[in-house]
Amino acid sequence: MTIPETERLRLREYVETDAPFVFELVNQPSWIENIGDRGVRTLDDAQAYITDRLRPSYASDGFGFWCVELLDGTPIGLCGLVRRPQLEAPDIGYAFLPAYWGQGYAREAAEATVQLARDTYELARLVAIVTPTNVPSIRLLEQIGMTLESTTRMPGDDEDVSVYGMAL
Repeated sequence: MTIPETERLRLREYVETDAPFVFELVNQPSWIENIGDRGVRTLDDAQAYITDRLRPSYASDGFGFWCVELLDGTPIGLCGLVRRPQLEAPDIGYAFLPAYWGQGYAREAAEATVQLARDTYELARLVAIVTPTNVPSIRLLEQIGMTLESTTRMPGDDEDVSVYGMAL
């Protein structure tokens, strides 16, 4: 499944050949600090992460985290939707390689994902979780229309996260 293109980006399902990119992305210090260490230490681990963590939601929910790439095919990040049992609505999430920060790509991908959630998946609501110290991510959530609703502690985490939400 290819998600419709934006002006500068294409969102698409992850495939096993994305392992080198996934390895790089999930081992960024910013990923580990704000999302968590996923234990991806090798390309085989990255392929398993794609197979076991990213791809299953495509079949079960019809959506998931998608690879965000420039129109020339260069992968630059991740954006999409995921259902978490502890949250009352699907969660929008995103992460980008630092070389692509500050250029509007995350906002462009997030806005396309919100539109897809509303128009294609006919979701009534979205939430997002974010560490309270991740100011750039909080700013983006607010720019796409989300507001702070609560805090929660996700299973296995040591600290609370902020929960943002929006009606669609």
